[in-house]
Amino acid sequence: MRFHVRALLTIAAVFWGALTTAAGATGTEPTVDPQVDPAPCRLATAANDDDRIMTACGGLIDNQKTARGDRIKALIARAGVFTRRNQIDRAIADYDAVVWLDASMAEVYNSRGELWRKTGDRRKALQDFDAALKRNPDFIAARTNYKDLVLELERLGALMAVYNKPSFNCAKARRAVEKAICADPTLANLDREITAVNAKVIERARAGNPPAGRALQREQDAFVARRNAAFGQADFDLLKAMRARLDQLLAIERGM
Repeated sequence: MRFHVRALLTIAAVFWGALTTAAGATGTEPTVDPQVDPAPCRLATAANDDDRIMTACGGLIDNQKTARGDRIKALIARAGVFTRRNQIDRAIADYDAVVWLDASMAEVYNSRGELWRKTGDRRKALQDFDAALKRNPDFIAARTNYKDLVLELERLGALMAVYNKPSFNCAKARRAVEKAICADPTLANLDREITAVNAKVIERARAGNPPAGRALQREQDAFVARRNAAFGQADFDLLKAMRARLDQLLAIERGM
């Protein structure tokens, strides 16, 4: 009986050794994955060290073993670096990845919306600001961005309504210079800008010094009179004269 037990133990030991050897030979022996350390990325982010963020956080992002939460933090940190370096497309791509991993973060939508606005894509920017507010109705920055963009779109709509149109009704134009302005979009836009800036500087001047406001109006009337009288003469450049007048008015506005 004693021999039987010893024999069984010997056989078991030999069998286990054979299994271990075979596993080692085939490379199927289970290994423990090294834990991904997010500390370097976290420290780099806290120190606002962009170069270290790119290296440490970039390493976390590229490592398939990185935990989901650490990957999100690393992506947000790197997106911040790309934003500061004006690499807008790459920053947006990182925020896209964050949204794919976690669609609940209002801050990410707001940050991505600001980037879309920089690129000129107002539609996507508005969508992101709206998404941020849906996730956090008390998010002040997102609310401010949303309202500002809505007002900008309204202003753009108003400008489009008068784009390529002068400050006066072309249907009532009688002078040759007025007809020329109506026929040329560049001249028409210049005329409208001149009229708008002139009205603004006169209004500001009148608020503190009414005589100064009247003097500015006389200057504008004199410009229009010179323009009307000189139009058609060989040495008169209407476009040049109008641009010079707009520059003059803008200089007055900046000095106020």
